[in-house]
Amino acid sequence: MNPSELQSVWAPRLLAVLRIVVAVLFLEHGTQKLIGFPPPMDPGRSLSTLMIAQGIIETVGGILLALGLFTRPVAFILCGDMAVAYFMAHAPRNFFPALNMGDAAILYCFVFLYFVVAGPGEWSIDAARS
Repeated sequence: MNPSELQSVWAPRLLAVLRIVVAVLFLEHGTQKLIGFPPPMDPGRSLSTLMIAQGIIETVGGILLALGLFTRPVAFILCGDMAVAYFMAHAPRNFFPALNMGDAAILYCFVFLYFVVAGPGEWSIDAARS
């Protein structure tokens, strides 16, 4: 199999794998906020309205993204959500992402932006519907 054939066969599949793995990791942040699973590092912290809203966005967005349903609009919303989260929660702590613990928010933001452009990949409800 030459490189272009390899790319045309495996690129959409690996895009789907990336989407699913990122979505499940992101979903974990939402379930941690909403139902306490996995147990948070600071279990005594009370949830504000903003944290509950964030938990809902992360949970619903993670599920939809994992399924590959409405991938582009969901990824667009999650990209903006992570940008806002970074500038509200992380950037005020320190300029450097490694020090303000915002590197995950930045990575999620740009991976979600990639899904807006690239789509869901081969294994998704969106691909099955089209």
